[in-house]
Amino acid sequence: MRAGRDAGREPAVEALFYYDVGSPYAYLAAERVDDALPHEPEWLPVLLGGVFKATGRSSWALSSARQAGVAEIERRAAERGLPPLRWPEPWPGDGLLAMRVAVVSHRAGRGRQFAREALRVHFRDGRPLGEPKAIACALERAGLDPESTLEQAQDQLVKQELRERTARAIALGVSGVPSLIVDGNVFWGDDRLADAARAMLAGEGKP
Repeated sequence: MRAGRDAGREPAVEALFYYDVGSPYAYLAAERVDDALPHEPEWLPVLLGGVFKATGRSSWALSSARQAGVAEIERRAAERGLPPLRWPEPWPGDGLLAMRVAVVSHRAGRGRQFAREALRVHFRDGRPLGEPKAIACALERAGLDPESTLEQAQDQLVKQELRERTARAIALGVSGVPSLIVDGNVFWGDDRLADAARAMLAGEGKP
């Protein structure tokens, strides 16, 4: 992470990074997105199931493309020097509680830390995030109190915020995760980080 590079000045062009901790592509992107862009993006949790419902899509993991998709993700992880993936069972699973916890974590200023750790628990440790104990593990690693955070995640305002964030993302053109929005342009996929970085540099008037 480039802690000192962005210090003391606001970026001329902001980037929004939309994620869901159930997505292996979000895992691939989360491991490098902060370093891939000229400035760290704002991380924003959304419910991928809500995006699918609004766009009439579903996960390829539930189709005949599953085997090929899994192989492609494992190939990309190896190319990027990431540990071998351990696929949770079940996957895809129920990530609703985990994403509500993500909202609470962002409120506490530890959102990106929780997101990274939840993705690692899910795809490195192979633990399903439908289990509160797995979420608690990610919270501990992110420096948050599991009991308090899980309790707050049941608040109706947290549930509403997640729905509103998801609706806002859809309105901005997000149709899947991970997605980066730079200057109104949507870059969908962990393989679009370089394109998003170029868009940020262009917006700042740099070569």
